[in-house]
Amino acid sequence: MIRLALLRHGHTSWNRAGRLQGRSDIPLDDMARAELGVLALPSAWHSADLVSSPLARAVETAHLVSGRQPRIEPSLIEMNWGRLEGQHGAELAKNPDSGFRHIEDWGWDYCPPEGESPSALRARLLPWLANLERDTVAICHIGTMRVLMAHATGWMFDGPAPFRIKRNRLFVLHVDGQDLTLSPDAERLERR
Repeated sequence: MIRLALLRHGHTSWNRAGRLQGRSDIPLDDMARAELGVLALPSAWHSADLVSSPLARAVETAHLVSGRQPRIEPSLIEMNWGRLEGQHGAELAKNPDSGFRHIEDWGWDYCPPEGESPSALRARLLPWLANLERDTVAICHIGTMRVLMAHATGWMFDGPAPFRIKRNRLFVLHVDGQDLTLSPDAERLERR
């Protein structure tokens, strides 16, 4: 069985401002670079394959915590927020006509206007998963992680998630083809 460790990229100015980032290529901010610069992957993951979303914030996070360049994996790119991209989620939530929904109300088929649904994101991730050959660390995005972790736990994007994604932690999935199970405990990045 293959282990897949998921790591969310560091903060960007849009994260801190509550803006929906999606596929906008927003870089890490200076505070994130400083935080990640003193952290490293746990030693058990040093020989694992290292892959990243093509977005700069994920690629730079991968390099900062591993000291090496990741292989770019296009299927790991963040969920497309369409017309909602760059807007503030809190403001969108106040307007019932915006097309915005809180994650607990998505279901697998919610699609932001001109965006991408969780089921579409899963459809592009599952073939990649099925082709993993060895333990892998994937630096990606919260939407990508939510979809993979929902698939692993059976969560249907209906009600509170059975997991909480925090930064600077590896969330480990055990991969058997397209079948996933989520390890109960996340692994912290180590101080250098």
